Amino acid sequence: MAEKIILASGSPYRKAMLVNAGLDIEAVPAEVDERALEAPLKDSGVSPEDVASILAEAKATEVSERKPGSLVLGCDQTLSLGDEIFHKPADMESARRHLLTLSGKTHQLNSGAVLCRNGEVLWRHVGVASLTMRKLDPAFIGRHLARVGAKALSSVGAYQIEGEGIQLFEKIEGDYFTIVGLPLLLVLQELRALGAIDG
Repeated sequence: MAEKIILASGSPYRKAMLVNAGLDIEAVPAEVDERALEAPLKDSGVSPEDVASILAEAKATEVSERKPGSLVLGCDQTLSLGDEIFHKPADMESARRHLLTLSGKTHQLNSGAVLCRNGEVLWRHVGVASLTMRKLDPAFIGRHLARVGAKALSSVGAYQIEGEGIQLFEKIEGDYFTIVGLPLLLVLQELRALGAIDG
């Protein structure tokens, strides 16, 4: 019988991906201050991929300590342009600046996933995808953001490739699920290996 998996996240996108894959999921958002955890890493030479892994682990271990015996999946995603890490835009002006900065360049999405039980890390992985944005006209960015509205504020890049955001790109290399925020195929593979789901 499949085990209930605790998702240490309030993300409706991640929960939907897992539920759509047939998993029994309970979402329990982690009580961690991501920016406070990330602050000491900023100038330490830690890669954006490692930041995603560290934050995913912090979420998974925090929730697994509150839910003894449960298998907990923690996730985090960073968007990096070179060494710079982007966060979700606070408002539409920040979203506009994100898109102007990313315009005509290739950035990475780093999706970390960590499985924990009783505070112990059982498995970790960071999926990386490279996305090349078209050279965007500033007026087009304004019209695009007016159309998509507040959805632009719900992701680190101010876009959703599963919606109108796909029009911003000329090239994408990497796994769709990693881009949306969870390296789902590898998570499922590990859950099967652990005997948590049928396989």
